[in-house]
Amino acid sequence: MNFMWLKFAIQNTLRNRRRSLVTVSIAALGTAGILLAGGFALFTYQSLAEAAARDYGHLVVGQPEQFVKDEETPLQHGLDNANELRNQLLADPAVRSVLPKIEFSGLISNGDKSIVMMGLGVEPDSEFSVKGPFLTVKSGDILASGTPEPAVMLGDALARNLKAVPGSSLTLLASTTDGALNAMDVRVKGIFATGTPEIDKRLVYTDIATAQRLLNTQKVSSLGIFLSRMNQTQPMQAQFAKAYPSLTVQTWEDQAFFYKSVRGLYNRIFGALGLIIGVIVVFVVTNAMSMAIIERTCELGTLRALGTLPAQLLRTLSLEGMVLGGVGALAGAAIALCVSIFLLVVPVEMPPPPGRSVGYPLNITVDPLMYLTTIAVMVLLTMAASAWVARRTVNMPVVDALAHT
Repeated sequence: MNFMWLKFAIQNTLRNRRRSLVTVSIAALGTAGILLAGGFALFTYQSLAEAAARDYGHLVVGQPEQFVKDEETPLQHGLDNANELRNQLLADPAVRSVLPKIEFSGLISNGDKSIVMMGLGVEPDSEFSVKGPFLTVKSGDILASGTPEPAVMLGDALARNLKAVPGSSLTLLASTTDGALNAMDVRVKGIFATGTPEIDKRLVYTDIATAQRLLNTQKVSSLGIFLSRMNQTQPMQAQFAKAYPSLTVQTWEDQAFFYKSVRGLYNRIFGALGLIIGVIVVFVVTNAMSMAIIERTCELGTLRALGTLPAQLLRTLSLEGMVLGGVGALAGAAIALCVSIFLLVVPVEMPPPPGRSVGYPLNITVDPLMYLTTIAVMVLLTMAASAWVARRTVNMPVVDALAHT
């Protein structure tokens, strides 16, 4: 019986093929637009999440004051006995690597000119092997452990300002943990670019040992924990927070302020876009069904006179909306899927976003749940629009419906 009503609904939509084609096309374009916009947002979220986890680690361990207070002297809130803690963390099978980091600031000079720098002390061999190519090396080489003399890597804009090239000799000047000033001669090992010009004007990489000698300390700022899988982040945070109650364990998301800002912005933009497209589709379907119902008022009155119940007519007209919306939604999903695959086969480069100097590939994430949800919502909206339009006509007195012209 249900199949019979569905068959009637399909045949009715084919009575005016042009109008049905326009309605299906609008629903298809709306569905494709929602899926492509949503897929782009998901791709952006995933890319930013992976970049943040790569930069900071899935988890970051430090003293509580490290995350909430400013330091009066370098590494005032740093970690003591970092090597012991690191070995304990590495004993967990879910932990892939633990990387220490020292954050400091000071001046860097070529003898004639001094510039404010942001310093990062890292463990070179582990840093570049675990994170992969997170820096674009413009010239020279990356840092390596065990070099005979202290070495640094400079951002390309900073290197230009200092007229430095690989092999140049520079001087680092920073305050020690005792509040005194300390200077150290270093050799430029390489020049890199992060893709963010403001960072490249200040950033200096050096190894942990050099940073500790410069600051006269054995502490590190924090430890970045890299896990085997991203979805282990929350369980492992709870586990380590319980195991080390005197320390603070943050996730990559706590550190990634840019990720949270972009996600909040995109959620509002694409949420509004989806709402607008949904309203357009509803109005188009409503208009199409209104025209179809007005043209068939006498027919509906005849069916009522023959004993067809209003609920049965309302069901048929709702099924017509479902057919139009369902075909359009499936066609739109197919369009979005084809575009997503095409962008994987034929890469398209996006222009650099504000604050960056390099672009990024345009990809669209294909999320099955998003596809199913969008198709279901589109079908429900078209059914609801059809039922709302039809409710008055199917309940019209039979005599009035038969006399309608």
